[in-house]
Amino acid sequence: MSLSDFIETNLSALVADWTEYARTVSLTDTRLTETQLRNSACDILMWIAADMREPQTDAQQKAKSYGDRHDAQSALDRVAREHADDRLAHGYGINDVVAEYRALRASVLREWLQTSPDRAAVFQEMIRFNEAIDQMLAESVRQYAQRTERIRDLFAGVLAHDLRSPLGAILNSAEIVLHDSGLSPSTVRAVAIAQRGTVRMKRMIDDLLVFTRTRLGDTLPVDFTSQDIGRICNDAADEVRASYPDARIDVRVMGDTAGKWDGVRIGQLLVNLLVNAVQHGSGNIGVDASGQGGQLTIVVSNEGDPIPAVALPTLFDPLTRASHSPRQGGASSSMGLGLYICRCIAHAHNGTIQAGSTGGRTTFTVQIPRFPVRALT
Repeated sequence: MSLSDFIETNLSALVADWTEYARTVSLTDTRLTETQLRNSACDILMWIAADMREPQTDAQQKAKSYGDRHDAQSALDRVAREHADDRLAHGYGINDVVAEYRALRASVLREWLQTSPDRAAVFQEMIRFNEAIDQMLAESVRQYAQRTERIRDLFAGVLAHDLRSPLGAILNSAEIVLHDSGLSPSTVRAVAIAQRGTVRMKRMIDDLLVFTRTRLGDTLPVDFTSQDIGRICNDAADEVRASYPDARIDVRVMGDTAGKWDGVRIGQLLVNLLVNAVQHGSGNIGVDASGQGGQLTIVVSNEGDPIPAVALPTLFDPLTRASHSPRQGGASSSMGLGLYICRCIAHAHNGTIQAGSTGGRTTFTVQIPRFPVRALT
């Protein structure tokens, strides 16, 4: 008897055996009933049996062994995604999902081999069965991971959005208090420190909001209006100096620096680069902006320990930091999103951003058109 025939003939017994194991890995408070557990195994086994009866070329078998997703809309993949969604909704962990497939594989093969099948066909049948199990397992893990990441991103996005209102209230209140002429010098200093800390918190929350929006598939919103990069650079430098009074920032502007950009976003990019330079560098920080023809180039540079070469390829990836310690203000207030946001802003302006670190000097070079068209991030 072929393995596919064995599965269909002994479906009830195989499902019962698998369900008994599935109950052991399920949570004590799971909402999955025994009927739901049985139906899930029944769907998986029936579609595996059907897949095993489909003809398969050597090339297709080789592609499967390499994990190629030859048909992401196949019935096996669809059932695997539904299984992952169902388990995630009922509180199963990813290890539990993997364990279910492992138990299903072992149960079916153990029972089938006890029937003494035709030895000439055993290996080929087992290969086809294992291919189907592996394909479904890979798709279930992929779906589970994608859904989990999306849930995390949604939570982070909602959190960042909801935190903006109370944080804005704190900032406005601090501004009002600072205008009270009756405050003692020590009180003014305390309120100013609280205000600077709140500004840094707002910057982190804004970065988190941009991160979650891009992760969830939204394009980074940009509004191109006539701007002068010299003003934007100086405003960004002033903002960073307010939070880091000891920072020495030199702004130099050359050439034709007028253009159409999103001034708020370019300012955010510069502030992120300058804060990064203050926290991880030493000595003077340079901001050099030059416009020539249709191109604008901005270079932010600082002295200090070089960024390790191994860190450069992933420097602009989200939630990633180079392995060098912040020099200013103790532990870094960054969540590892600042440089990722910089890349998103550069891409939204049809531009690029690159980092270099040699000879005790680190530079970030941003190149954008002076009059960009709208781009996808």
